[in-house]
Amino acid sequence: MAVTNPKFEASEALLAAYTTPVGAAWATEARAKAAAHLRAIGAPSKRDEYWKYTNPAALTELPTPSAALFTSDEAPMFDAIDRVKVVFVDGVLDAAQSDDLSLDGVEIETLAEATSKDIHWAKELFGVLEANGQNPVDRPLASLNTAVATEGLVIHVKAETAKPLALRYIHTSESSDAMVHHVIKVEEGAKFTLLESGPGAARFNSVLEVDVADNAEFHHVRTQGRDHERKTATHMYGRLGKESIYRSFTMTVNGMLTRNESVLEFTGDDAQATVGGASAGDGKDFHHDDTVFVTHDSVNCESRQVFKKVLRNGATGVFQGKILVKADAQKTDGYQISQGLLLDDDSNFLAKPELEIYADDVACSHGSTVGAIDEDAMFYMTSRGVPKAQAQDMLVLAFLGEAIDEIDNTDLADDIHARLAAWMERRRG
Repeated sequence: MAVTNPKFEASEALLAAYTTPVGAAWATEARAKAAAHLRAIGAPSKRDEYWKYTNPAALTELPTPSAALFTSDEAPMFDAIDRVKVVFVDGVLDAAQSDDLSLDGVEIETLAEATSKDIHWAKELFGVLEANGQNPVDRPLASLNTAVATEGLVIHVKAETAKPLALRYIHTSESSDAMVHHVIKVEEGAKFTLLESGPGAARFNSVLEVDVADNAEFHHVRTQGRDHERKTATHMYGRLGKESIYRSFTMTVNGMLTRNESVLEFTGDDAQATVGGASAGDGKDFHHDDTVFVTHDSVNCESRQVFKKVLRNGATGVFQGKILVKADAQKTDGYQISQGLLLDDDSNFLAKPELEIYADDVACSHGSTVGAIDEDAMFYMTSRGVPKAQAQDMLVLAFLGEAIDEIDNTDLADDIHARLAAWMERRRG
């Protein structure tokens, strides 16, 4: 009697749960390759090396686990910023709530439009960066996304843009299961800023493939929605050309399960990349996982990973970060820091920092720390009349602020600082 493997049964069930998209031959081929890869590796399980700290069951189970809707009178993120807004409701583009998709120096199409054309520049990127990022670590949920996603944007940036593009994800159905796939090409010398906010859906799976050409810049700031019960898996793939800049920052509060993966590859000399995140978790149901893999394959490139997590009431935070420096990537400067601040004895911070270096002229470092609130600082503040709860929040904000300060745009950083302070004040109240 043949023995079945739950990983492969789960991957088949996931693929069968979605309708195979119809499109041009090149898009169909990319989707078929992604589906074949998922079948070959199976769905993720806790026995996989890069899933041992995070149980992926809620991200793969069928039918989709429900998530109660979250309501708030707080204004949406980035509303005070001059931007082009694009709204997705439960993973589906809502043209009525979106601005006109026009931005000087940028061509924007839906994924469905782009993948229906026999000839399109996205052929060189759609599913390509995601497939490259499957080696040496398998990323099955990204393969699933490429295989079945029909919603998303295809963005061609040809010049420096005057204002950012803001994607807002709205969750309206307790059983929504959304797949969104974006493809971005930033041409040589161009500069582009992408903003993302909102929970997306009850369960949200997103892939973002970004090709940053020589001397180009890509800036990304994301805030993940405050729904308490949402389950999220995001994947960002970046390819950096010569003297290019890539910056990405994510702020997360609330949520039952969040897994953010970033996979970057330096393919041109003298490039710079920063990937950072700050998260605040409250409650034993909060589980937040940042998994990063940076490959240096060019000379004189710099990468930074800066992640901070504040956890209380049994919350769990995970960081898995790796820097791979290939033999020809001399003069690499790779920096990685992950820090957890535990506000009680029930919370957990699990870290797995890694360096794998084959070049001999490098400056690479990694560090990971976990601890409690500084008692001396707390005593100093309370002895001068600051209430204990308020003093704790001020120290927490200072701790997370070091990661938020990695954002290049001060207006965006100030907005996130203010939102986080307001959230903590409401919690204190």
